[in-house]
Formats: sequence, C-alpha cells, structure tokens
Amino acid sequence: MIKEKVDVLVIGAGPSGCVSSAYLNKNGVNVKVVEKTKFPRPVVGESFIPRVMDHFEEVGLIPAIEKVGFEKKWGARFIRGEEKCVFDFSKKYGEGWDWTWQVPRAEFDNVVAEEVQRQGVEIEFQSEVIDVKFDGSNSTSIIRDVDGQIKEIEAKFIIDSSGFGRVLPKLLNLDAPSSVSGHSSIFAHVKDINRPDNEHGTLITFDIIETEVWLWVIPFSNGNTSIGVVGPTEYIEGLSPKGDSVEALRKVIGSSDFYRDRFIDLDFLFNPVLLKNYSCSVKQLYGDGFALTGNSSEFLDPVFSSGVAFATESGMLAAKLITRQLNGEKVDWEVEYTGYMKKGINVFSTYVKEWYTGNLQKLFFHQPANADVKEKICAVLAGYVWDESNPFVKKHDRVIKNMAYTIEM
Repeated sequence: MIKEKVDVLVIGAGPSGCVSSAYLNKNGVNVKVVEKTKFPRPVVGESFIPRVMDHFEEVGLIPAIEKVGFEKKWGARFIRGEEKCVFDFSKKYGEGWDWTWQVPRAEFDNVVAEEVQRQGVEIEFQSEVIDVKFDGSNSTSIIRDVDGQIKEIEAKFIIDSSGFGRVLPKLLNLDAPSSVSGHSSIFAHVKDINRPDNEHGTLITFDIIETEVWLWVIPFSNGNTSIGVVGPTEYIEGLSPKGDSVEALRKVIGSSDFYRDRFIDLDFLFNPVLLKNYSCSVKQLYGDGFALTGNSSEFLDPVFSSGVAFATESGMLAAKLITRQLNGEKVDWEVEYTGYMKKGINVFSTYVKEWYTGNLQKLFFHQPANADVKEKICAVLAGYVWDESNPFVKKHDRVIKNMAYTIEM
C-alpha cells in the first residue's frame, strides 16, 4: 500500500480548501488537497458577498480570477410585488470591499484550483477519503482513487472543506440539527436571451413570491443566468405532484410578475437540481487534529449568499491557527476558532430567521427608507458580521424585532 506523510491534509478543493491550502503553502507548511470529484464540476453557491474578497486577496487569488471576466456584483435587489429595495455595497457602514463576483461555480472553482496548484499546492482529484483514524492529533486517512486503488496519508492535522460531502461529520458522527431548518431549493441555468442591456439585466435579484418563498436570479458574464426557488420543504414538494423539478421551477417562474416574460419560455441548460432540507450543523467545529470549515460544518440558507464567505473565513482562520500550532504556539481553538466563527454565524442566523418571519422584509421595504439603517444592514449583507461597532451586528438578536415592531406601531 502506498503511504504518504504531510503536515496538513485538506479534504475538498472548493474555495475553502483552496484558500486554506494556499495560505499554508505560502507559510511553508507541507499541505496536500484531496478532492472527490473531477473539475470542473457543477455546484451551488454562485453569488458571493464582499467579505470573501479579503480572503482571496490575502492568498493572491484575485489577479487570476479577474482575468476570466466574471460578472461583478455591486449590490443586490429585493423585489416584493411593485416594491423594490436595492443595496449598494459602496454605501455600507464601515470599511470593506465594495464589490464581489457572481459566477458559474464550475468554472470559478476550476480557475481557483488551477491558480492554487500554480502556486505549488498539490491537489489530487477524483480521490475520496473513506476512513480516518486518529492517534492523538495525528491522523491516518484512507484514500481511494478513481481506479479503486487504496493508499494512506498520515497528517498532523486535517482541514475538512468537503462542503455538503461532510466527510468528517459523517465519519466521526458529528452531525447536529441546524438552528435554521425546514427549507429546500430547486435551481437551474438558462441561456438568458431576453436579458435587458443595462445594469438591471445583470443585478442579482431576490423576488419574493410569498413571505417564505423567493426566487433568485443570478446573471453571469457568459450570457447564462442561474434561477432558483427557495421555500419551505412542503411547499417545494407540493409544486409538482410527480416530483418533476422542471414543472416545479417553471411554476414558480410563472408566478413572478417581474421575471415571467423574461424566463418562462426558456429551456433549462440542465435538469433542475433539488436541494432538500439543505441547512446543517455540527456538534463541534474542531477536535484534536482536525477543523471543520464551510458547509462541512454549518450551512444556513442561500438568501443572503453567505455560504462561500463563511467557508473561506473558516478555511483561512483554520489555516492560520494550524500554522501557529505547528510553529509551537499554544492555540485556544475553543475561543479563537469556535468562539470567533460562532459570533458571525449567530449574526447571520438572526438575519435569516428574521427574513422568514417577515420582520427583515418590513425593514427592507419600509418607506421612506432610513439611510442610516440601510447602511448598517448593508454591512451585514456584505459579510462584515464581526464588526461590533455596527449596532446591527452587536445587537442583532433584538434590533430587527424592535425596529419591525416600531414600524407596525
């Protein structure tokens, strides 16, 4: 049997795995990435938020990404019937990036993985972690490649960036109920031949069909657009008695006054994908010799596009803490990793929950708009959820409820 030794084994070559491995490599850590699939491969999570740009910048990924010409995302539009609310990231509270990208993830992830490999990171594609055994913080992972051959990789630390594959949570029985649950999604791509030739044609939009049901529209620079519906699982299942995802997605498009004419007659470029009860969580974010990042640890909801930002935030932080630990420093993982990540997760969890109660929607569409409130909410939507100088971060657990109640009065 083939045996290898590395300092750090990263599971998964998505944005989290690439950011963490690039950081480790730049800091002299012997790192290897194993990825179950062959790139490019389709994946959801096509809209980013500005916080992710800090992570791409820190490991030198932005020049390679910019060369491709992905659609820039300057903000987001929310629609409810005749009402519209637009958030401009350049008009947010505090510092931070004013833009990001909206991308077909198959192409984007491939570009990032190629750049990380160019930097010197080894990525082994079509190789699956099928078992892991720990001896203290040291681990031995059993890897099966595309030809069915088995080998062992010994590591001092594992970063699980496997996304919805959730390798370590499954192997170590770490899954836990999510605090945000009960929703599902169906999405597909279309050739957007009816796209308006202006900024409104490329602005990412969330079209609210009902309080808990909304349609996403994410235009790409290649002329295609991602369309998806999100709603309670029972609603999604009820769209088509036969479970026909094409019928289900068309039915929701047909209920959109804003997008019906643009999309109703277009063919889907692939059979619409159902993501059922997608929210997930874990009992712990780290253990002796491993850390969980991104969707392998926690996924909330696609409504504010936070997934990739939390994935790269946790991937970058795990890589920094591991580098310090390998250099002999003492790291308090409970405080510096779990404590830090949970602060941001808790803020976004509040916003997701209050979106589905309708309270946040009341603030979005209230007229006349309060510019100060909008700037502070915009900073949260941009991903700057650790800035406690922002009262909409520091008092997230009560400020939205209180303001929605004031509006009703």
